[in-house]
Amino acid sequence: MKDKHIHVAADSQLLKAIYQRVEQELVIDKSAFARMIIAKFLVYFSLTVFAYLTLYKIAGPMSFICCFVIYGFISLLFAFNFSHDFSHNTIFKSKRLNHICFVVIYTLVGAHAEAWKLRHVNSHHYAPNVEDYDSDLKISKLIRVVPDSKHYWFHAYQHLYAPLAYTTYSLFWIFIKDFVILFGNDGFVIKKDFKYYLSFALQKTIYISLLLVLPLLFSGQQWYVVVLGFLMMHLSQSLFLLFTFFMTHHVEETQYPKADSQGYINASWLMNQVKSSNDMHPFSETANFILGGFNNHIAHHLFPHYHHVYYPQISKILYEMLHEKGIKPNSTSYLGGIISHLKLLKRMGAAA
Repeated sequence: MKDKHIHVAADSQLLKAIYQRVEQELVIDKSAFARMIIAKFLVYFSLTVFAYLTLYKIAGPMSFICCFVIYGFISLLFAFNFSHDFSHNTIFKSKRLNHICFVVIYTLVGAHAEAWKLRHVNSHHYAPNVEDYDSDLKISKLIRVVPDSKHYWFHAYQHLYAPLAYTTYSLFWIFIKDFVILFGNDGFVIKKDFKYYLSFALQKTIYISLLLVLPLLFSGQQWYVVVLGFLMMHLSQSLFLLFTFFMTHHVEETQYPKADSQGYINASWLMNQVKSSNDMHPFSETANFILGGFNNHIAHHLFPHYHHVYYPQISKILYEMLHEKGIKPNSTSYLGGIISHLKLLKRMGAAA
């Protein structure tokens, strides 16, 4: 696909300089990287398995529901830390092996892996926050974040009802959105062959079996306790998921470049990636370990071919070079990002 971002010579030179400096200064130790990946996998895999198995050991209904919520949170962090990198082929040399691992781990959160990957890699990374290019902007009419988009009367209250609405998103994604994508055509998912449909069926079957059928049969809990645990897991998991995702691109300072009638975007590729993204504690190894690099979002958009363990190093180089050119990257704390996102919603709700 021909790049439809405008060409800005200074931005192209800066991007080239950033790539060159990162390549020269980034410390890559393959042995240390392998040890880190193995250790991280053991941590998240063990915690996920342990949290899941407790569902069959806990007798009290309230404790069972709490364990369900904990499992949902841990399995989501597991996906954050591995599925995303697998989707960008940054762990193994084999693209096929990366893809298989991506699908396996993504299945734990219930969403259709292939649909998300095709939309994420082919549209979101190409032009984040640009309408008709970024599939992630197809959220819901309930939420308005894009300037000049259609305004409804209820948007005046979106900063108040958004947290409640966010709690339902993972259920909507798994049981409605994925099926709409499967049987529809929104222009983002383009490859639907027999393997695509088979993978969809297997992923949904495995997820429902693990999270509903098996607990109903073997946990020893009443059916309504299992269903309540499943729902509470999604409500809490979804709130954390959406606040984290939205903070990466939708806070007060992030920009929304426009495309003209011919599809040309009024920003260079570099500035589109930098100004439309937001970091949270970009130099923190701890935040990087927990969030799987989602907190280093500018670095990720410029270097999706690098694993997230390198993002704190890359961010230090990146921020220094951007500041030298008078470019201020968007950065918040995690809590500050939530507040800034809600302020953006309030501002966009007031716009007519």
